[in-house]
Amino acid sequence: MIDEVSIAFIGIFLLSLIISLSFHEAMHGFMAYWLGDTTASEQGRLTLNPIKHIDPFTTALLPLLLIILGYPPFLIAKPVPFNPSRVRWGEFGAALVGLAGPVSNILLALVGVSVIKVLGISQNEFLYEIIALFIQLNIAIFVFNMIPYPPLDGSRVLYALAPDPVRNIMQQIESFGITGILIFMFFIFRFLIPIVTSINNFLFNLFLG
Repeated sequence: MIDEVSIAFIGIFLLSLIISLSFHEAMHGFMAYWLGDTTASEQGRLTLNPIKHIDPFTTALLPLLLIILGYPPFLIAKPVPFNPSRVRWGEFGAALVGLAGPVSNILLALVGVSVIKVLGISQNEFLYEIIALFIQLNIAIFVFNMIPYPPLDGSRVLYALAPDPVRNIMQQIESFGITGILIFMFFIFRFLIPIVTSINNFLFNLFLG
């Protein structure tokens, strides 16, 4: 039975998710703009307005479908468009655009940690649970997006560092579009869950240990 506390946490989770994903996507756009690509600006994506960053399918319907099917939900906003050929420093500039989103989530998590430390909030307080949820969520977004599978942000870093044969494979995967994403979600990610969970727990304990 869902009680008032559960409803409150669902609301807090959704609010934290909206803030975190909006910040994540906006930072992609701002970094691309700083590096010379105005694509996101031209499409009105240089904003923290969540309405601009929410995709009905990947942000709402797909996570709900995954939960119904017993899979862990994926928290994906509408990707901010950018043109790698327009940013300075080529693939390394594109890698910086990719990193901007996940790094922003780590910074948000550290803001949460700082609030707990500065205010001296103890673990038995309700406010601690709220902020800890915010921290965990942002760590999870960071870790998931740093997986080097196209079109996740980690793939932009791999593009900048990998030899041509690896890049060619990644380009083929990216050409599959939504099919490639679904293959990753339903078949590949299940094998990565223990690793992702371990990294999430390690970072959380490191930040609040």
